[in-house]
Amino acid sequence: MDGNKLTRADVRKSWLNWFMFAQSNYNYERLQAVAFAHSMLPIMKKLYPQDKEEQKQGITRHMSFFNTEPICGSVIHGVTVAMEEERANGQPITDEAFNGIKTGLMGPLAGVGDTLTQGVITPIMLAICIGITNNNNIAGPIIFLLAQFVIMTGISYNMWFNGYKYGRKAVEEIMSGGKVNRVIEAASLLGTMVMGGLVGRFIPLQFYLNFELGGGAAFSLQHDLLDKLMPGLIPLVLTLVVLHYVRKGVSPIKMMGALILFGIITGCLGIF
Repeated sequence: MDGNKLTRADVRKSWLNWFMFAQSNYNYERLQAVAFAHSMLPIMKKLYPQDKEEQKQGITRHMSFFNTEPICGSVIHGVTVAMEEERANGQPITDEAFNGIKTGLMGPLAGVGDTLTQGVITPIMLAICIGITNNNNIAGPIIFLLAQFVIMTGISYNMWFNGYKYGRKAVEEIMSGGKVNRVIEAASLLGTMVMGGLVGRFIPLQFYLNFELGGGAAFSLQHDLLDKLMPGLIPLVLTLVVLHYVRKGVSPIKMMGALILFGIITGCLGIF
């Protein structure tokens, strides 16, 4: 039956629904379930064009709890679309099978997605574009917005269609073969390096203390000693101190207040 065969346009329409509304209508009971069900609307309408009851049952099937990172996690939707197509063509796929694949993949893919999108891609783009903006160049924020849109859209689109093309077995093999752990580890290391670079570049904390040595000569604690030992040493020390207290459970709000107070006092005294 033609009605049970999805076209690329049908799958793309489903992806677009998710991409535009994945973060909408969150609730504590089901989180992203409404957005997931909304993305399945074009699929149900195409697979069951004359059967309104089947459409309703299909949408209800995807109203169970769901929560993942919306970019990389879109591969789950692609797999689900492929399963729905198989079911519409007579394959004995139960509702429990859908819930099982979604529940089994949403957690690991959330970890992968958060690491890649929030821990690597976004910090790298910010580091590049903030540097451009600091030179009074309006291109910085424009490049950031365009690059983020192109990169995230490309990842989401390809993950969705690869999930649809290769199905749940390919995803399960990747997740169980240890590859995902290596990806997360590599991305975490890269993200840590990027954050380290941001510390040295965007925390311009320096000593202002200078000492007169006689004969008109002066000794700068910052330029003549610390910069020669290790450029960016003071920002690094400050960052490590903040990290130490955050790990001990001090709230970020208290840390920001302490940093503001520290800056006011040391700035007024001419130390930093």
